[in-house]
Amino acid sequence: AEKHAGVSCVTASMDDIQFEETARIGQIITIKAKVNRAFSTSMEVGIKVTVQDTLANIEKLVSVAYATYVAKPVGAGKIELKPVKLLSREDHLAYSLATERRRIRLDYEHVFQNLMQESNKEDGYYDTLKEEDAISTDLTHVQSIELVLPPHANHHENAFGGQIMAWMETVASISASRLCHSYPILKSVDMFKFRGPSIVGDRLVFNAIVNNTFQNSVEVGVRVEAYNCEEWIKDQARHINSAFLIFNAVNDKGELLTFPRVKP
Repeated sequence: AEKHAGVSCVTASMDDIQFEETARIGQIITIKAKVNRAFSTSMEVGIKVTVQDTLANIEKLVSVAYATYVAKPVGAGKIELKPVKLLSREDHLAYSLATERRRIRLDYEHVFQNLMQESNKEDGYYDTLKEEDAISTDLTHVQSIELVLPPHANHHENAFGGQIMAWMETVASISASRLCHSYPILKSVDMFKFRGPSIVGDRLVFNAIVNNTFQNSVEVGVRVEAYNCEEWIKDQARHINSAFLIFNAVNDKGELLTFPRVKP
């Protein structure tokens, strides 16, 4: 992203993160990234991760993700990005799909806001859900606090997006494990958006809770809030991240476990 923009860039969001394979210690990871399209002041970067099994001499797909970056201006003005040069048929396809993903992302946010507004009008609705065999999601609430240190940040002292995502996955997996009583496997991450930066010295508070179960999968919502020293004393949080993580769980035979029903 920075190579294309010619200046420093910051991550705005991550779309469509799917995990096809689990990478393990001792395996060789290959990461390829390419700018698919530039949109005036933002750009989409496609990221492909593969793992090489040296014993079987097989390369497997681990994950494909699409990150949206914005150029960080030196002064006050915005930076207009130059268009991407399309060299192959694959480049043209990636260019077109980037536009569609951007449209879907904006539609997601619109639908999400509408749902939030509608839910506020339905006070008392969830009180009617009293299934005797359902497990209260209250039991799945997990909170974690992390201090952003220099190794967690880039040269601008902003916390790495990947570091925040790793902390989010940890707290979400603990939340999911309280339902399946096993080790959950992350399958996808939805609507991962950076709402604001966090810097070295910030305290990050992670709150995770199970939103719903779907037989063999479970969705965990994670919210991240940041505090500097003054905000910590005044209890004034900055909402910097939210995401929805989907997990599976398997037994000793590799068979998918069934998650119990939950009561919000």
